[in-house]
Amino acid sequence: MKNLIILSAIFFFSIQMSLAQSVQVNEDYGITRMLERHSHTHKSKTEVSGWRVQILSTTDRMRMEQAKEDFLNNYPAERVEWEHAKPYYRLRVGAFPTKLEAIKLLYELKKDYPSAYPAMDNTINPRDFL
Repeated sequence: MKNLIILSAIFFFSIQMSLAQSVQVNEDYGITRMLERHSHTHKSKTEVSGWRVQILSTTDRMRMEQAKEDFLNNYPAERVEWEHAKPYYRLRVGAFPTKLEAIKLLYELKKDYPSAYPAMDNTINPRDFL
């Protein structure tokens, strides 16, 4: 009998605890719209800001292409990209979310590219960070 009372008390308290844990959130319609708009804007965004290491800036495309080839021979694991912002061709390496991470690569490259420096880039694809 004593065990039956204890079991029924435990059962009663467990039901009460499960009912007490249900939470209902009532949010304003304006907040819901704002969150939906925010998520839609960021889903369609294909470029983010980040950092790269710029190893060359030149007006000579042939020099840039040769430097890219030399870089890939010396550092095959690194991703290198070039961009043309008239009149310069820029050769940039890596894709990092923070400047500190770009500086780590910069220290490795300084012996071969003493004029290299970290450069902010607003056109990085988020997949490049992987």
